[in-house]
Amino acid sequence: MLGPLGDVVVLDLSRALAGPHAAQMLGDLGARVIKVEHPDGGDESRGWGPPFVGPDHDISTYFLAANRNKQSIAVDLKSAEGKRLIERLVRRSDVLIENFRTGVLDRLGFPVERLHELNPRLVVLSITGFGHDGPEGGRPGYDQIAQGEAGLMSLTGPSREEPYRVGASIADLLAGIHGAYGVAAALYERERTGRGRVVRTSLLAAVTGVHSYHGTAWTVGGQVPGANGNHHASIAPYGAFHCADGMLQIAVANEGQWKKVAKLLDIDPDVAKYATNRQRFAHRDELIADMEKALADHDRAHWLARLGEAGVPAGAIRSIDEVYAWDQTRSQGLLVEVDHPVLGRIELPGPPLRFDGLPAPEHTAPPALGQDGEAVLAWLEERER
Repeated sequence: MLGPLGDVVVLDLSRALAGPHAAQMLGDLGARVIKVEHPDGGDESRGWGPPFVGPDHDISTYFLAANRNKQSIAVDLKSAEGKRLIERLVRRSDVLIENFRTGVLDRLGFPVERLHELNPRLVVLSITGFGHDGPEGGRPGYDQIAQGEAGLMSLTGPSREEPYRVGASIADLLAGIHGAYGVAAALYERERTGRGRVVRTSLLAAVTGVHSYHGTAWTVGGQVPGANGNHHASIAPYGAFHCADGMLQIAVANEGQWKKVAKLLDIDPDVAKYATNRQRFAHRDELIADMEKALADHDRAHWLARLGEAGVPAGAIRSIDEVYAWDQTRSQGLLVEVDHPVLGRIELPGPPLRFDGLPAPEHTAPPALGQDGEAVLAWLEERER
């Protein structure tokens, strides 16, 4: 593939979501990604569903979400033959990605020291649940567990008494994103030093790393933030509001926007309780009630048009099918077509990055288990000559 990482080879030993997502991001940027899977069933996410699709209803759409632009080889990492093949691949790779529990890769015979003995230029991305060290280092972690432990669930939901998980597997996905940008930095550093290094992240680190103003509310302000439902924790009005036929979202980030919204809804913008963001936030429940009383006079389309004309940020709340049918989504390359060996021509969610001056890349479908074994071996033999 063409792309910024078109000369990079990634050996993907990861499974489930965090590691595969990081590898997929690197593949989107042009890297050759060789996904190593156990011959018996492969990546466990191949069995995660519903939905399952295909003639025999045995292809997981979950797996399809995190494994485009990869080649699959089936290898038993515990066998002598499998270990020899991994050693050969390590020597010819630029990046190795793993999300085993702490110590598993060592027990398989591939501690970091051995990996760098085989290839001093190798960048290793290690993703764990809660970190590889510390008092709970090596503890197993899955997305929802991490969302709870890292405080995200306490910020999500209708109230402090009813914590919710985020609907997407956000801890896994953020760990993959952080891991991919860490790899990019380590590859850049390698150009100066000639040596690779280990990049580490975790589900705990990934979620804590996006606390942002919720974190400083506590570390600096001494306040423990909690769930605010569909409204912002610091800005008002900023959230989801009911109108005549459903809900829409309005985001007021400054006083100029507030005056425009107030004028549309026939609310006095200068009354003391609404004159500043601090006052509006202090009277937020009353403000929401006043706004929804006015919004009830018309439907969503009416208000979105009026708010748009006024230059106020506003939007619909779309279902997933509506998002992918939206012309704006398609215009941004957020859907890609690939040829799947069983399903034929299918659409997948696309990468979130575009590079000016580069043509849109041709993407490949998530592979069947072991489908590229011969091709990878042929490539490896050519590299070893």
